[in-house]
Amino acid sequence: MLEGLLDGVFNGISIGAVLLISALGLAIVFGLMGVINMAHGELMMLGAYTTFVVQNVFKSLGSPWFETYILFALPLAFLVTAIVGLILERGVIRYLYGRPLETLLATWGVSLILQQFVRSVNWVLIIGIALFSLLFFGAWQFLSRRADFERIRNWVVAVMLPLSLAIAAATSVFLGQTFKLAVTQPWFGAQNVDVTAPSWLRGGLPVGNFQMPYSRLFIIALTIICLTGIYIFLQRTAWGLRIRAVTQNRTMSACLGIATAKVDAITFAIGSGLAGVAGCAVSLLGSVGPNTGQNYIVDTFMVVVVGGVGKLVGSIVAALAIGTANYLIGSNTLALLLAPIKPLADFFEFFANTSMAKVMVFALIIAFLQVRPAGLFPQKGRTVDN
Repeated sequence: MLEGLLDGVFNGISIGAVLLISALGLAIVFGLMGVINMAHGELMMLGAYTTFVVQNVFKSLGSPWFETYILFALPLAFLVTAIVGLILERGVIRYLYGRPLETLLATWGVSLILQQFVRSVNWVLIIGIALFSLLFFGAWQFLSRRADFERIRNWVVAVMLPLSLAIAAATSVFLGQTFKLAVTQPWFGAQNVDVTAPSWLRGGLPVGNFQMPYSRLFIIALTIICLTGIYIFLQRTAWGLRIRAVTQNRTMSACLGIATAKVDAITFAIGSGLAGVAGCAVSLLGSVGPNTGQNYIVDTFMVVVVGGVGKLVGSIVAALAIGTANYLIGSNTLALLLAPIKPLADFFEFFANTSMAKVMVFALIIAFLQVRPAGLFPQKGRTVDN
């Protein structure tokens, strides 16, 4: 009985650790900019696919290299998703600040685009996107040097946008017809892909009669490293000071000379990068697919809401609690522990699957928010009072 409880708590904590890495980025972004980023789950998915690609590259290099691929996949997943997040913030979100409904709808649309992108991406699509970006943004950069650029700005968009799209589309069609399947075959497709952990992350550490899997211990250690890194960055660096200042009072920070737009961009990139690291961790727990992010995004938002917006301590407590509750209820562990109390055991047995466990946890969260609507650690200060 005790071993079953320990096993359930350990697995729940490891799931909570993944939620925490993802929620760290979301909490920072939401706390600073008030942006509800519905594409955060897809950034996790991109991090997981980056891990898959790195794994395949290192597998082709041979056994010694394959054992170290995860050490290269982690920073690369952070970098890839940070760049995607930066493009998203500069290209979409910065035009929608102060308009939460439009931001939510726009990022939801981006999430759908990213899902379909992963299903369909091939060499033709990549070449088309690269050619369009080169033509349109190259022309924009060149013409922006003109003194009368503001006067002709709308004309530049009206002419260069369709022209760049037409040239990119024509080039893609030509390549597709010339090389056939060589460039049109999707890289990933709609099916899930598997990431194989290196040998040193297989097996487990025996504790009594059950094992703690090395992969889950690695995820917990990775979470601690990310937490420490974010804390040091926010508390001990100049940019961390700027981020905290803008979070507390954006107007006063701007008056003191802080470039709030640059702070927003850097913060969003860091938050997106953390989602990529979470995706790398997720890939060690199971197969990866275009819908991987959707399995975590709701729980991640719940961590931010329950913990208190922008509060790292609250996010830690909420992530561990939600992850553990999800696993204990969904794996039937709680029902088995309460077997001597038959009515309670039957009640929790009804929720003993993944979907119903989420329903139960959400119901508990709703009840909790009735008592503490601002979360475990609510924000304090003048900006909140106002």
